[in-house]
Amino acid sequence: MAKVAFIGVGNMGAPMANNLIAAGHELRVFDVVAEAVKAVKGAVACESAAQTVQGAEVVISMLPESRHVESLYLTDAKLLEHIDPSALVLDCSTISPSTSRKVAAAAKAKGIAMLDAPVSGGTNGAVAGTLTFMIGGAAADLARARPFIEVMGKNIFHAGEAGAGQVAKIANNMMLGIAMAGTCEALALGVANGMDPAVLSEIMQKSSGGSWALEKYNPWPGVLEGVPASKNYAGGFGVDLMLKDLGLAAGAAVESRSSITLGETARNLFSLHSKNGHGKLDFSSILNMIKP
Repeated sequence: MAKVAFIGVGNMGAPMANNLIAAGHELRVFDVVAEAVKAVKGAVACESAAQTVQGAEVVISMLPESRHVESLYLTDAKLLEHIDPSALVLDCSTISPSTSRKVAAAAKAKGIAMLDAPVSGGTNGAVAGTLTFMIGGAAADLARARPFIEVMGKNIFHAGEAGAGQVAKIANNMMLGIAMAGTCEALALGVANGMDPAVLSEIMQKSSGGSWALEKYNPWPGVLEGVPASKNYAGGFGVDLMLKDLGLAAGAAVESRSSITLGETARNLFSLHSKNGHGKLDFSSILNMIKP
């Protein structure tokens, strides 16, 4: 079993860390929110990121934004100066591909193997250990990382070189944002015209309108048990996090001169929803802005 440092144990990081502990790994954890580390049972709580990586064979980070990753590894905590060159680093944050490439290049210059490893599957997938990992970096480094990733996820894809995992993730989440907004519009239309949302959902699941947003993460309260919509949109993947990812997609589109008309429409919708005070709710709560 390995010594693992885990930095960032929020809604996603904590269950991922717990799965590593359940598999027998020795974890040291750190989060800027001190209370967050209490959700990781059996780990050693550290007072700084630098303390966390002492003696670590694997370093995993799960942070909110590009600026946090850059601050952690390069500018403020300067974690690359504290990590043993023999260690393997996995950044599971969803950030801009350019930032991911910048940090990976700095790690490589110090002889440290680093992968960008953003995930999909939400908090339920994190708890169940069924996340999808999208990996950017060297194939040999991914081979080293697999025993750890397989504890936290079910599907592992090597997207390409450094930054490719981030490209895959932001494209996926742009599609998710578009799909959720469309799912909410379709359900709201059906209910406004007298349909039971559960019946309509079942019909669409078996028809050409089926999607993950509809079948696994239904936004209408009471249709599915266990999803945020049936818990007053608590937990899950926040509106502000979806808005961040749609912003990353917009930035990547500008850099590559790509057209993302539907992606920008979804970003505008989630931006309005956030400005109306719902940024901390699960992103499926966009239903409340769309329905009559």
